[in-house]
Amino acid sequence: MSEFTRILSAIEQGDPHAAEQLLPLVYDELRKLAAQRLAQEKPGQTLQATALVHEAYLRLVDADKAPHWNSRGHFFAAAAEAMRRILVEQARHKQSAKAGGQLQRVELHDEQLASPSRNVDVIALDEALNKLASHDSRKAELVKLRFFAGLTIRQAAAALGIAESTADADWAYAKSWLRLELADASDHRP
Repeated sequence: MSEFTRILSAIEQGDPHAAEQLLPLVYDELRKLAAQRLAQEKPGQTLQATALVHEAYLRLVDADKAPHWNSRGHFFAAAAEAMRRILVEQARHKQSAKAGGQLQRVELHDEQLASPSRNVDVIALDEALNKLASHDSRKAELVKLRFFAGLTIRQAAAALGIAESTADADWAYAKSWLRLELADASDHRP
């Protein structure tokens, strides 16, 4: 049994010190995933990668919820889901009237003008992912692992327990489906 698996088992059994042992093993990987994810956010994102990792980690090891992970891939899939939920919650909060509603903060930096980044509407993506999940949950999980956790096709296939060729086909389908769904959603927004 690996050190990672032993610690996951201890967390599942309610060991209060196990969570402290897990963080050093996964922190660097979670930080990289969070930084990749935040780099794809719209300009004006105030959440930092470190804060996203810490919030996601706290949700993952919450003793009241008795988490059960059967592998490293399963843990990182749960981390990707936690990060997605945090980003969606923050995006919804920013759209609320209390937080400024539809007002948008715009900052221009020289490096952004030279190479604009991909801007993704996290709320629209979340709604589209939920819709995709109702049709095909495996494809939706693959998108979460690839987009939110930054996993490669090979890593995501292993986490889902499917062949790499199946993951390739699912990824191609999901990208096309989401592209159409997000284009349709943007056509119907004010």
